[in-house]
Amino acid sequence: MAWVTAHAPRRAELDACVDCGLCLPHCPTYRLTGDETASPRGRIAAMRAVSADLVPLDAAFGEVISFCLQCRACESACPSLVPFGRAVEGAQAELTAQRPGAGRRLRHVLVGRLVAAPRLLRLATRVMALVRRTAVFRLLPTAIRSTVAGMRAGPHPLPSIRGSVHPARGQETGTVALLAGCVMDPWFGGVHQASIELLRRAGYRVVVPSVQTCCGALAAHDGDAKRARRLAARNVRALRGFDLVISDTAGCSAHLKEYSEWAGDGGAILADRARDVTECIAEAIQRGRIPRLALSRGAVAVQDPCHLRHAQRIVDAPRIVLAAAGYEPLDLADDQCCGAAGLYTMLRPRTSYELGRNKAAQIRMLGSTVVASANAGCEMQLRAHLENWFRIVHPVELYWEALREDEFRRTGTAE
Repeated sequence: MAWVTAHAPRRAELDACVDCGLCLPHCPTYRLTGDETASPRGRIAAMRAVSADLVPLDAAFGEVISFCLQCRACESACPSLVPFGRAVEGAQAELTAQRPGAGRRLRHVLVGRLVAAPRLLRLATRVMALVRRTAVFRLLPTAIRSTVAGMRAGPHPLPSIRGSVHPARGQETGTVALLAGCVMDPWFGGVHQASIELLRRAGYRVVVPSVQTCCGALAAHDGDAKRARRLAARNVRALRGFDLVISDTAGCSAHLKEYSEWAGDGGAILADRARDVTECIAEAIQRGRIPRLALSRGAVAVQDPCHLRHAQRIVDAPRIVLAAAGYEPLDLADDQCCGAAGLYTMLRPRTSYELGRNKAAQIRMLGSTVVASANAGCEMQLRAHLENWFRIVHPVELYWEALREDEFRRTGTAE
């Protein structure tokens, strides 16, 4: 047997694929290349061949697997419900275990040391913000420039929300834990602020435990199963006992919902309580706990993050939030991945750039300069490919802004 780790692709997962090909038109890398090995069906065939010891787990197999964005659009299209995302993560884990030196040193530093160390990440944020203002910025590799250009934070990011407690406004309906995340805390503080205030108005007491860490999605996608398990175990300890565990970026909320794969029984309990913030706010709007606003604010282009639309099958919630804020949600021509995909912008810059350029072109065709995206990586990718006059914002931020404007107009004050 070729596999050596507990996360290896399982025979039942691979056998579930009936080679129908319905996934092909939904796969970004297949659409770009037309190459069968760059399709979900081709990758599953490669996994089957390695599992049966017909081909070695070598560099060629690594190329087939690592070219995948792990966007999981194939899962939405698959009539056999093949859990492709879990299988490809397992294949990545095998590649890491059996070919540990295959160009992973930089990724180990990024995923292992930087994103899971809040103080170090905040220091790096300040440095990157300063570099962005200098001539040195133009000399950096394209992938790094795109990342730095896409982050919101300046040299003085908002204070960390870790360790904070925020009481519910009005009648309390429960207590939730908010995942601070890794890059979300220093780079997207405005999303956290909007999420906390809206959850409070929906009746939740919001707690941000200080001992939590990165959700582990980047490590899992990159095949670092050992680190992904360690991060998940730490979060299970930090986030236990709450009614719900909320994340305000789609990649993290999707990974939290799959913690049963990474942290056993405790992970399964947390996974059952995990929610994306758009789910909670949309439900609160529908139940009348927070209002629908009457003032029309024009159109907004909606970019569906892959790990919201495909991994979690959440499509309506962001649109409910935006419509309640007074916006007219506009859908893009298709739901193809924007090319962000975690570390993909650095590992596959050419492919990532082409996909980002295509997504930006679709947005320009809609005519709206306001773009709603519920995932940090997607937001960074869009910002790197769209002109400065486009505003890329999380849906809950747009609703929070609209709610504050409405309150100020009615009362002369806004919290």
